[in-house]
Amino acid sequence: MLTTKLLHPEILGALGASGHGSGVLIADGNYPFITRANPAAKRVYLNLMPGLVTVTQVLEALISAIPIETAHVMVRDDGSEPPIHAEFKAMLPDVPFEKHTRFPFYDLARGSDVSLVIATGEQRTYANLLLTIGVVQPPTA
Repeated sequence: MLTTKLLHPEILGALGASGHGSGVLIADGNYPFITRANPAAKRVYLNLMPGLVTVTQVLEALISAIPIETAHVMVRDDGSEPPIHAEFKAMLPDVPFEKHTRFPFYDLARGSDVSLVIATGEQRTYANLLLTIGVVQPPTA
């Protein structure tokens, strides 16, 4: 049995095939998954119904399984942050955040380094998060 919170076999397989610098997109229920994400990325659909599964639930599972180097978030065109960003920052207190408006965020998500796209049933808007996988440090002696 695994000891991380993350148990989903497809997500674990995609993360195992990814490495430092790879991207993981966790997207809300409004995100255009087919047209605005790397076509070669593994897609996992967790959008069971509106509100399930949420972006923050997926993030909680990923935090238990991978180091996160950077988080990219989508902001409104006026640059303002939606309330969910406070939750992201509370969950990732030591991770730098980079803000992007919608179309630049879409361009990042279509990048060749994005290896995994997770669709959620998140209903909050601008609840899209693109994580960069960090380095797994060797154990200290």
